[in-house]
Amino acid sequence: MKNRITNLVRGLRDLPVTSAPFVLTAIAGVGAYAFVQIADEVSEAEFDAFDRALLTAFRRPDDLATPLGPPWFREFMAELTALGGYPLLTIIVALVVGYLIVARMFGPALFTVLAVVSGTAVSHLLKLFYDRPRPDVVEQLVTVHTASFPSGHAAMSAVVYLTLASLIVRLVDSTAIRVYVLVVALLLTVSIGISRIYLGVHWPSDVAAGWAFGIAWASLSWLVVAALRAWRRRQQA
Repeated sequence: MKNRITNLVRGLRDLPVTSAPFVLTAIAGVGAYAFVQIADEVSEAEFDAFDRALLTAFRRPDDLATPLGPPWFREFMAELTALGGYPLLTIIVALVVGYLIVARMFGPALFTVLAVVSGTAVSHLLKLFYDRPRPDVVEQLVTVHTASFPSGHAAMSAVVYLTLASLIVRLVDSTAIRVYVLVVALLLTVSIGISRIYLGVHWPSDVAAGWAFGIAWASLSWLVVAALRAWRRRQQA
């Protein structure tokens, strides 16, 4: 299993220009398809029973206002969810972009800014379009002001952390570091999404749609980069 993961990560990093568009298109397509399917089911209330069951599964059966686990775990989940919030993500992206600019890596810096800003804009537009109410079956443990679908935290954590992980994968030579970075990015994305359900501020289908959108957008962004690389090589040929 370890060798398979290592070979996969090495293959992703060294993906030839001719193959990259096909792989990235496939990933983006699967993510986009998953999002559309989830959105369609949500609009027809097909996920209502599942959403309610999973939300209440994180609460005490005799008191839906109280989440499972000790008090410190509730605080931990509130802190964890902040890793997917716009303030912290903005700081992280700004620091990374600042480093890239100082290192005179202007292409990756511009790519990061465009991928994150455009992903944020589309995520907000989707919230406005679907305008899904927040969960009302359990008490919300943190304050929220926007619509529920898709989860902005799930979407933007996927966009930001997977985009940054992809940058690092292409900049380092150590396979162990590449594996570590990708695993951390995925774990962060999944954990942040779960925290939104635990805190009662998102339906599970919101989070699933956010993950699907984020993965699709990050892949689409890299597809654009792959296309530009191919174009530059043709120009230099």
